[in-house]
Amino acid sequence: MAATFCSWTLQPPFLSNFRRPTVRSRFIRASSSSSTSSNGNLPIKKSFPGEPEADVVVIGSGIGGLCCGALLARYNQDVLVLESHDLPGGAAHSFEIKGYKFDSGPSLFSGLQSRGPQANPLAQVLDALGESLPCAKYDSWMVYLPEGDFLSRIGPTDFFKDLEKYAGTNAVQEWEKLLGAILPLSSAAMALPPLSIRGDLGVLSTAAARYAPSLLKSFIKMGPQGALGATKLLRPFLEIVDSLELKDPFIRNWIDLLAFLLAGVKSDGILSAEMIYMFAEWYKPGCTLEYPIDGSGAVVEALVRGLEKFGGRLSLKSHVENIVIENGKAVGVKLRNGQFVRARKAVVSNASMWDTLKLLPPGALPDSYVSGVNTTPQCESFMHLHLGFDAKEQGIADDLEIHHIVVNDWDRGVDADQNVVLISVPSVLSPNLAPPGKHVLHAYMPGTEPFSLWEGLDRKSAEYKDLKSQRSEVMWKAVERALGPGFKREKCEVSLVGTPLTHQRFLRRNRGTYGPAIEAGKGTFPGHSAPIPQLMCCGDSTFPGIGVPAVAASGAIVANSLVTVSKHSELLDAIGL
Repeated sequence: MAATFCSWTLQPPFLSNFRRPTVRSRFIRASSSSSTSSNGNLPIKKSFPGEPEADVVVIGSGIGGLCCGALLARYNQDVLVLESHDLPGGAAHSFEIKGYKFDSGPSLFSGLQSRGPQANPLAQVLDALGESLPCAKYDSWMVYLPEGDFLSRIGPTDFFKDLEKYAGTNAVQEWEKLLGAILPLSSAAMALPPLSIRGDLGVLSTAAARYAPSLLKSFIKMGPQGALGATKLLRPFLEIVDSLELKDPFIRNWIDLLAFLLAGVKSDGILSAEMIYMFAEWYKPGCTLEYPIDGSGAVVEALVRGLEKFGGRLSLKSHVENIVIENGKAVGVKLRNGQFVRARKAVVSNASMWDTLKLLPPGALPDSYVSGVNTTPQCESFMHLHLGFDAKEQGIADDLEIHHIVVNDWDRGVDADQNVVLISVPSVLSPNLAPPGKHVLHAYMPGTEPFSLWEGLDRKSAEYKDLKSQRSEVMWKAVERALGPGFKREKCEVSLVGTPLTHQRFLRRNRGTYGPAIEAGKGTFPGHSAPIPQLMCCGDSTFPGIGVPAVAASGAIVANSLVTVSKHSELLDAIGL
């Protein structure tokens, strides 16, 4: 699942007397460090007068951009990550108000501490950087469905009890049939480590030849029928569901919900490989979910540590106005203050495809490419509700679960607006995210809020405030359902509502979108090379798509593509892949 500020300054690492900063003061702020000019210019590495430069300039410090930048630094490239805001992380950043530390985006994680070829792509990147991420483990979340409220547990057996109680024996039989068919395919879906992939013919060495034996072994183990099923990995998951003749309404609704949580689309739009990977992570013996001890912001901090450890640089409050094209090549970027930052080898955009388009001069791209971007369908935007409250005063149970999922009406579809609400109370597992005895809560509707309802509104107007109140009510009611009758919204010490305009403004996202609404079988996520030499893209507008694992993989693919095959292979050897 996927989807804000603090002020830290330091002496810029561009300068020879730079000392490694501490954890709480490691980010360059282009507007306030004593080593920068008064008009907010970047610190300068003086290879020639007046121009800061790097081998690779990365636009945006989302998970994809940080994974790309940190791995490039690991590859001994001079890399500079430019971030418009005063905290890194993009949609995954965290922020603090009155002692409450809020997640702004991802809250449901698994596989962060896994290692090896079948690990989460983000875990593989952290492993390559030598960074660890302490996590609390758990195996359940509360669900509130039209059929009833129950505690849903992951793993191969516990969910069967819930199925039998709320959906009947037929649902149990169909779930067994589904697991029996797809779990054997997981070895093929997970046989190729994402960190082995690159965007050129070198992939034949780093991926195809390197892992051919394990792929062949997986196909032999599956047998003829399983190998035939593996051909569906790049098809919509609904095709597998239909081929198994799964008819039970609850099973089909539950599968749609899982797909939506994973990628923002239903089972008819998600790749089978993604779903099978998730099933292997969530429904195998001994599996657990994980939550970073210091919140989702800890993921960002670990990536920034890795970036800096290998000499990479991060500059905050450095808004990129344009990508500069010379002689048909991307040669750097121009900041809002007019300063030029040269990229000796490449510019990498971690912005969405629509926002990247806005950074380029007219005519720089072929008309067909521009048309393709402009006609790519978009997911809708978000509504957020951030709360901080006293647990005792609000009568909160001691055994409160960290995650709660509310589905109001199956018939409307899990992707309908005002229908599915996700709630995270991370202080249940990480008490340090809130003052003693208190909880921090993030409720949101992911990728279902129509931007058209908000477009053109003045954020200071009464109309905007009224709409915020109306459209957030379904989240308030979901929170009240999850926390119990003792909870009173007026007693919250912190109460913030975020809208699509908030998303558009703070995340620099075109129309506040969740990302491209590209359905499996009907289209494919774009590759990482733009039709301009030395310009590449990573993040949720590129393959493999939306979600933390996907954007981490995209950043890694771009980094791998910018170094030699030998350097790439050396890294794979170093981390045991």
